[in-house]
Amino acid sequence: MVKHTTTHLVWDWNGTLLDDISAVIGATNAAFAEIGLEPITLARYQELYCVPIPRFYERLMGRLPTDAEWVVMDEAFHRHYTERRVACGLTQGVEDLLLEWQSGGRSQSLLSMYGHEQLLPVVRGYGIERHFIRIDGRTGPSGGSKAAHMTRHVAALGGVASDRVVVIGDAVDDAVAAAHVGARAVLYTGGSHSRASLEQAGVPVVDTLEEAVVVAEWLTG
Repeated sequence: MVKHTTTHLVWDWNGTLLDDISAVIGATNAAFAEIGLEPITLARYQELYCVPIPRFYERLMGRLPTDAEWVVMDEAFHRHYTERRVACGLTQGVEDLLLEWQSGGRSQSLLSMYGHEQLLPVVRGYGIERHFIRIDGRTGPSGGSKAAHMTRHVAALGGVASDRVVVIGDAVDDAVAAAHVGARAVLYTGGSHSRASLEQAGVPVVDTLEEAVVVAEWLTG
């Protein structure tokens, strides 16, 4: 099998390509309300967010949610998120970035912890599906880590060496998942984490996706 020698980008979806943090906060607070928790601000969310998601709830509640609470909160979050997501747009400049990367003869794919069956029509609806050689959403239970998911994704790319892969995402878990497969990562501040939280991952942190692409090329140059 011939190995690709150019940089391959693995894009995250929620909070990266899709500017949906307002929908996430709204859905989170709606889920909290269903079990009597106080609403959370964007700043507080970005300060405390982590995966697996039950650990994030533990930081907020002072304890892990019970199994019954987790079921209620997880279902409520996804229900409210789906309602709010339709008002969200792509992050500024995404269409041009994806087209330019593809037009340069380079490959890119999309990997998300959003449910696979929901992800595909959503991405298609934003008109950017054609730019990716592969799109993978979550197929197992929600709330887990991205590392195993990344392993399967990179293996399925076919001919893409992991040391030529750069993951662009908005969460520390994106950097963890990249390291798990021997890839690099660039983290974007427009989503789930504060800059201070992202910088703890020890990888480049940027404020725009344009910067992310530039840094990605530098990392594998």
